[in-house]
Amino acid sequence: MTAPNIPVSNPHPDRLARFIERIAGTSSTGDAVRVIDVAKEYVMGKTTVKALNGVNLTVQRREYLSIMGPSGSGKTTLFNMMGGLDKPLLGQVFVDDVDIAELDPFELAWLRCRKIGYIFQSFNLVGAMSAIENVMLPMVFAGLTSEEALNRGVEILTRVGLGDRCLHKPAELSGGQQQRVAVARAFANEPAIILADEPTGNLDLVTGQDIISLLKEMNQEMGVTVISNTHDHKMLDVSDRIVWMVDGRIDRIEDRANVRIDVGEVGA
Repeated sequence: MTAPNIPVSNPHPDRLARFIERIAGTSSTGDAVRVIDVAKEYVMGKTTVKALNGVNLTVQRREYLSIMGPSGSGKTTLFNMMGGLDKPLLGQVFVDDVDIAELDPFELAWLRCRKIGYIFQSFNLVGAMSAIENVMLPMVFAGLTSEEALNRGVEILTRVGLGDRCLHKPAELSGGQQQRVAVARAFANEPAIILADEPTGNLDLVTGQDIISLLKEMNQEMGVTVISNTHDHKMLDVSDRIVWMVDGRIDRIEDRANVRIDVGEVGA
């Protein structure tokens, strides 16, 4: 999974303005994401791999959803589809009732910058920038002034427990602290959806539990939808539903109360 690119100039500013006006009026009561009959194939030499094969999924607003499955099950491809990082061969993906396949690169960049926050397994922080500069970066892309971005950045870093580490660069932070910076950056533009790609994959057990608990707290307090692509069974205790993927299809969707794996208490 790669960080989204932000185009520098837009040859069709009027179209983008109309799109922004349309999506600004999108109802906050509908579904966060809808995946309809989505299929995706990848050609590898003479072999065609069906990564997704007719997937249907609805993610509710304010929901904490975890996608699980073995390597090659299609969970990463589905995750990338919902984040606008890839487009389906067949089918549709709606984010905030917008069919993302119909968006041009600038509309898609606007949607990803303001509606979706991304958290990566490898943190993806800019090494030459301090924690506060990393958190301010998406706000600068979104058009906030330096003062607005600075104030918001300090606020959100304080919220994740790093108010005293604002000026530290990634190399001066532990792995858990770097992931907290990444969480703060994901929440910087107050997105409707957080996409967390293996957020505990590079962390030890205790630190991973801290990050999971932090995401759950922010999910509950800020009302943001969290979609996590994970192998970490600790994530199940904080999930509202779990989507199990097998061979490019959804094998089953379970409410947390019905999950058959005992993973212990991680969070409420």
